[in-house]
Amino acid sequence: MYLKEIKDIYRKELAHLYPREEIDSFFYYCIEHYLGMERFVLALEPNIVISKQEEQPLFEGLSQLKLERPIQYILGVTQFMNLVLKVNEHVLIPRPETEELVQWILSNSDLEKEPLTILDIGTGSGCIAIALAKALPKAQLYGLDISEDAIEVARENAIANNVSINFIQKDILKGPELQLSFDLIVSNPPYVREAEKKEMHNNVKAYEPDTALFVSNENPLLFYEAIANFASRNLKPDGALYLEINQYLGKETKALLEAANFLDIELRKDIFSNDRMLKGNIGK
Repeated sequence: MYLKEIKDIYRKELAHLYPREEIDSFFYYCIEHYLGMERFVLALEPNIVISKQEEQPLFEGLSQLKLERPIQYILGVTQFMNLVLKVNEHVLIPRPETEELVQWILSNSDLEKEPLTILDIGTGSGCIAIALAKALPKAQLYGLDISEDAIEVARENAIANNVSINFIQKDILKGPELQLSFDLIVSNPPYVREAEKKEMHNNVKAYEPDTALFVSNENPLLFYEAIANFASRNLKPDGALYLEINQYLGKETKALLEAANFLDIELRKDIFSNDRMLKGNIGK
């Protein structure tokens, strides 16, 4: 079968779900992953033919896309800050906004000179911890998550990316006592209110883990309160806390850090001009 015919089938079968540019992107991801072909192959060889055996995973992928399963879960991998990471339904798919959070941390070039101790709360796939470990080889990284399945994914990702991270299975809402102190704590906790579900695509609601996404309308900042309390006890003097936040609750989350006596609090916008990141220092 001509490869271009399969591309046309993708467009036809998925037209009611996604814009054409996104459909083409799905197709290119699939041929790269399953066939090892670059996305520009059809521009160079428009009449390329593939075998029945080569067709099979492309059509299996299409069947899952029609069910609105995320392409990252279909392929089992995603990219984050030039790292290749395993993902499945036990972990959130890393977002570009989270890359911005990591880049903000790394913009402080002094971090590279120090043997820092860093904790990633709600580590999920391990994307934040692994990216920091890659960029800060002198640092000692810890990743905390309530989910044993998520930690298993994160551990595999750490091994695959040749970094050493200490993973801890604990519930941050229970105020765990770790007998450790940290120079830096970072977290991208659950922050989407149940009322915001209707704004989300089905491929997120139906497949990504609820416990890593949603919080109640009545107490949307419960994770931030727990993290701030934990950080105030476990950060070293002059230590820093970095958070990814709900874009609609920037002022409220900042006020929470102020109430917890954090200093030099900075609220930052992401590339879409949404309030997305917070930093606070614990003081000396």
